Amino acid sequence: MQALDAVAVRQWANACVRSLDANREDIDRINVFPVPDGDTGTNLLQTMRSALDSLLRTPGDSVGAALAALARGALAGARGNSGVILSQVLRGLAEAAQGASTASGAALRDALLRADELATAAVSRPVPGTVLTVLRAAAEAARDAGSDDLDQVVTAAAKAGAAALAETPRQLAVLARAGVVDAGGRGLVVLLDTLAAVITGREQPPPPVTPVLPRPPEALTTAREAGSADYEYEVMYLLDGLDDPEPLRTALEGLGDCVSVVGDGNGLWTVHVHCNDIGAAVEAGVEAGRPHRITVARFADQVAAQAARFSRDRAVVALVEGDGVAELFRAEGAAVLRPDGPVPPADLLALITGTRARHVTVLPCAEGVRAPLDEAVSQAVAAGQDVVVVPTSSPVQALAALAVHDPARRAGDDVVAMAEAAAATRWGRVEVCQSEAITWVGRCRPGDLLAVLDGDVVRVQPEPADVAGLARLLVDRMLAAGGELVTALLGADAPEDLDRVLEEHLRAAHPEVELVRYPGGQADALLIVGVE
Repeated sequence: MQALDAVAVRQWANACVRSLDANREDIDRINVFPVPDGDTGTNLLQTMRSALDSLLRTPGDSVGAALAALARGALAGARGNSGVILSQVLRGLAEAAQGASTASGAALRDALLRADELATAAVSRPVPGTVLTVLRAAAEAARDAGSDDLDQVVTAAAKAGAAALAETPRQLAVLARAGVVDAGGRGLVVLLDTLAAVITGREQPPPPVTPVLPRPPEALTTAREAGSADYEYEVMYLLDGLDDPEPLRTALEGLGDCVSVVGDGNGLWTVHVHCNDIGAAVEAGVEAGRPHRITVARFADQVAAQAARFSRDRAVVALVEGDGVAELFRAEGAAVLRPDGPVPPADLLALITGTRARHVTVLPCAEGVRAPLDEAVSQAVAAGQDVVVVPTSSPVQALAALAVHDPARRAGDDVVAMAEAAAATRWGRVEVCQSEAITWVGRCRPGDLLAVLDGDVVRVQPEPADVAGLARLLVDRMLAAGGELVTALLGADAPEDLDRVLEEHLRAAHPEVELVRYPGGQADALLIVGVE
């Protein structure tokens, strides 16, 4: 097929409904951003059904008229954020083909670029790794296809969309944590693949489908696709007579989030907002134009009992470095995140919410996580989880806290016990100096050995290094104030006999003290020591 005509548009719309229906549950299941358990697949399907219904009711033998009917129906029946974006994709296709009887490869290229522009404008805060990323990749591939042949353009767009979809977990941390691709992006790839199949003839287009629009239930609820859990309702309506969308958009942004005010290019607008004041959202529409088809849905995550949301009462989350240390915490039942460079708040939020626990205790014994952790905890608490951070500066403090963790205790009492155990644990480390600095005990230079006690450098040993000797000195100093248990975590670059040297030294100098040692595998310290 070298030109897209009205018949092909109907074939494509039919095939899209069937394909989305077949993939609906899978797309719903992988909807984890920004709130898990959404209904992106369902919303895309219902929006596309509305688009097909409009097409079947509209006479017209040109590709421009057919795509305009699809866009109009999608806008009128848009469900959720994904439905709004789909309506703008179809509007972009319709605008590029306006007045044309058929669409060539060049026209499809322009249509995808316009769809990308409109869909991006429909989202107030675009995020990489979503359906917009997939759409942009498809549009740019169509633009750079190097051919005006329709089959070459659509094939390039579909392949690029699939490749971009596969990359979404690398762009959005919450997808990587869940091991899924973006749900909206997958829905768009289904539509692109279906269009490619219709144009290239690789598959026989499925038979026509008579769309059946769902009858709204008396008490409408929906899953939350995006936005803050602070807002309880999704308000949507169609709007006529709107001259300037910006004042309405500004008014709605003052009421809630996930605001979109988008049109079909012919005077019909759809309005979408998450808010708590339903009346104010509708009044804003009345002041701006003539609202109709008003739909108010209460979010299912607000309606459902908290017991349905949480699968267990308690969980412990640890932020640690080193293979051995991570395995220690996992063996004790903690959920573990190993920071590798700067940690996005989304990673931390995914770890906390992924426990599905009502009460979460966080042990932050890795460097550079305080600011993103504060942000993630704030978001989790706002969404209804009880999250408490126990101050820990070292993994040995976190291990001491985890050792007294008792899920059978009241949550508050348990957190107090864990905090007391961490605070009662002195911690030290032997590490190699990485840069020149001034310490409490003098200047240190790269390559020097440092003994650190409770965060302060207490000994600098210039090269040649004597790791075992400095470790003995550090342990003696830590035990000067008393102690019954020494925990040693051996770093990835620790000397092979370091644990044996420590054992022999403690047996001779402190026979009353018990030693436990583990291969910590941390890269930033040769030895980490805790004394309890």
